[in-house]
Amino acid sequence: MSRAVIYEKFGGPEVLELQDVPEPHAGPGEIRVRVAAVGLNPMDPAIAAMPELAARFNITVPSGFGYDVAGVVDEVGARASGFAVGERIYGGVMERAAADFVVVKTPPAAREALFHTPEGLSDEVASTLAVAGATAAAALAAIDLRPQDTVLIGGAAGGVGVFTVQLARLAGATVIGTASQGTFPFLRELGVEPVTHGAGLADRVRTLAPDGITAAVDLFGTETIETALALGVAPERISAIAAGPTPPGGARAAWGDDAEPGALPRIADAIVAGQITVPIAARFPIEQIREAAALQADRHVHGKIVVTL
Repeated sequence: MSRAVIYEKFGGPEVLELQDVPEPHAGPGEIRVRVAAVGLNPMDPAIAAMPELAARFNITVPSGFGYDVAGVVDEVGARASGFAVGERIYGGVMERAAADFVVVKTPPAAREALFHTPEGLSDEVASTLAVAGATAAAALAAIDLRPQDTVLIGGAAGGVGVFTVQLARLAGATVIGTASQGTFPFLRELGVEPVTHGAGLADRVRTLAPDGITAAVDLFGTETIETALALGVAPERISAIAAGPTPPGGARAAWGDDAEPGALPRIADAIVAGQITVPIAARFPIEQIREAAALQADRHVHGKIVVTL
């Protein structure tokens, strides 16, 4: 037997159960990964809580939990390609990462992906990359970010935000990030000029950037979109990840699926090179999956939440 986090009905973190399940094995064209760490994302507790959202991903109950994963390949089935026993991997498996073992097709199914973990990248950090890294890369690609840009990034201290602001800085842009006051020292360490969100944001941004902003990324609702439009930013230079398929004002929707195939390996290499820092806000053993999911669902975490096995 092995363990897996399962929910048998939709609901809050209380529906998550660590259950004993039959140990899975790699079949033809598959590999098995012994999981070391699972990185949580807002979508994980949201899918477990909302049947209509789960349906968009073809998820029904009973279901596993978690997408971002890192570990080591410990079984390789016949005709499986690209991976060998003993190799460390990271990536995403659709809502079944929180388990002792996950079995993955080679090549992975749609909306799933696996990459080799580079030397010098820990499993905990690697487990945070799949959703947040790909989403950040896609959001910046959607606005064609340039070194001369001054970009306003809404939700700068969140799980996606920490990747977005650092990738923007690596691209040479000047970054202004909206956040709560308590995260300002943290954001300044990342090279970001922080600004409080809420009423009057446009005036505060004008003070920080008297020559104006040229691009914007909204990672939390629509406030940054509306502010950027009010400041004269062209709609095609504004992207959003949480404003639905048609963001207001002609801004561009960006999804992790839109990221270039090489985006995550480049981010992983940048972390190893010390160019990107991944702040881990909290770590939980898998036995405390409910506590981890509740903290993630609160949406006030600055950095990433990791579940270890």
